[in-house]
Amino acid sequence: MQTLVECVPNFSEGRDKSKVDAIVDAMKLGGVYLLDREMDADHNRSVITLVGTREAVLEAAIRGVGKAAELIDLNHHEGAHPRLGAADVVPFIPIEGVSLEDCVALASQAGEEIWKRYQIPVYLYEAAATSPERQNLENIRRGQFEGIRDEIGTNPQRKPDFGEPRLHPTAGACVVGARKFLIAYNIFLNTSDVDIAKKVAKAVRFSSGGLRYIKGAGFLVRGMAQVSMNLTDFEQTPIYRAFELVRSEAARYGASIVSSEIVGLIPKKALEQAGEWFLQVEKFDSSLILENRLSAVMGGKMAVGGIRAGVEPFIEQLAAPTPTPGGGSAAAASGAMAAALAAMVASLSRGKKAYAQYERQLTASIARLSELREELKASVDGDAEAFNSVMAAYKNAKNSPGGDGLVDAALKQATSVPLGVAERAREVGRITEALGPITTPNMKSDLATATALVAAAVAGALANVDINLESLKDPIFAAEVRGRMQVLKG
Repeated sequence: MQTLVECVPNFSEGRDKSKVDAIVDAMKLGGVYLLDREMDADHNRSVITLVGTREAVLEAAIRGVGKAAELIDLNHHEGAHPRLGAADVVPFIPIEGVSLEDCVALASQAGEEIWKRYQIPVYLYEAAATSPERQNLENIRRGQFEGIRDEIGTNPQRKPDFGEPRLHPTAGACVVGARKFLIAYNIFLNTSDVDIAKKVAKAVRFSSGGLRYIKGAGFLVRGMAQVSMNLTDFEQTPIYRAFELVRSEAARYGASIVSSEIVGLIPKKALEQAGEWFLQVEKFDSSLILENRLSAVMGGKMAVGGIRAGVEPFIEQLAAPTPTPGGGSAAAASGAMAAALAAMVASLSRGKKAYAQYERQLTASIARLSELREELKASVDGDAEAFNSVMAAYKNAKNSPGGDGLVDAALKQATSVPLGVAERAREVGRITEALGPITTPNMKSDLATATALVAAAVAGALANVDINLESLKDPIFAAEVRGRMQVLKG
């Protein structure tokens, strides 16, 4: 089963190509693919996009941090973009067969190793944050390299998650995390008045009353006012909505949009959303796009001419005389189907006059069910991959002095995946139950089926957790897992 993790490290160098080349070269490993590299002289920052297997991407990111520390001295760094480290931000993003929790574990491993190898302190952010105030990158980076350097030793709130309370003298600190796919999106205005960009950014960003899942700031770039944004959840706050709000806010000050740019990569789905919005296509579905249909049919995820042809490959894989996919994958698939059914019922009720008063609740339910469905689908492969890792760890442990540690680490992952499946499935169940009174009664059989699938998903996932707990040697981890299981069973 294929697992893919994306890593998008941001380095505080956007003017010296030779330095960026050296950093990229340090990250070239087997199993890692370079998808994109962006250099911005005004921001004096580079954004590198990597994708690959978990272990390979982890090592590549760590090596990139080390090379940046060799080449970048923040004492002599200037640029429009705020920064705390030579390797400023290192996020891990789940792509295929990997959950957000898997990426949280990667972030923690990276943080520990970065301090161990390079004596660079590490802060964890977003989903990997160890406290609520550190979920937002801005809170961690406030004061930047110079300000944090002066107070890290005396202010307990500045204490890093890994390492001693002192910055590296030239490389500063590194902020490592796990998050969903982020779109870095900048819009240029037909003015050089940066105050206009700052006012527009304030109106757009969530922290000052704007759109949820948008961070924004105003800069002067290439002689033009730029509204620089990060869209942290493009499915809930689409890129077209950001564009439209920037346009209307800029018009208040007599400005208009000249152009926009994407820094790094953007998911195809985000552009599909924009195309649907601006073209006003009726009954649009991504399967109407030729390349999407072709990929789905050739990959066995969709079949023209019947539903059976689409689900049969997975069912036959379950029936095959191989350990994976097994019960854990089937539990995840059951949870994903439950989320899909509940979303269908909510979607068919939303927009109808009889349920107009529940519009907001239905919209929120659909959005959350979409997230849960994607995460559960990822766990179908993730569970199989975790089992394969356990088998590989037992094999390698025979010839490794730290063999028990390798096995226990793999078992923890194999325990965390089904536990996450059970917790997500339980949340699907709560949403499904809440949908009953606010959706059309003609579809109560679909909600009943979703409820039954939730029960199967939770029971199957917890059975997989139990069997892994029997072999775990870490009593603290095991106790934490049993506590979470008790909540699910209660």
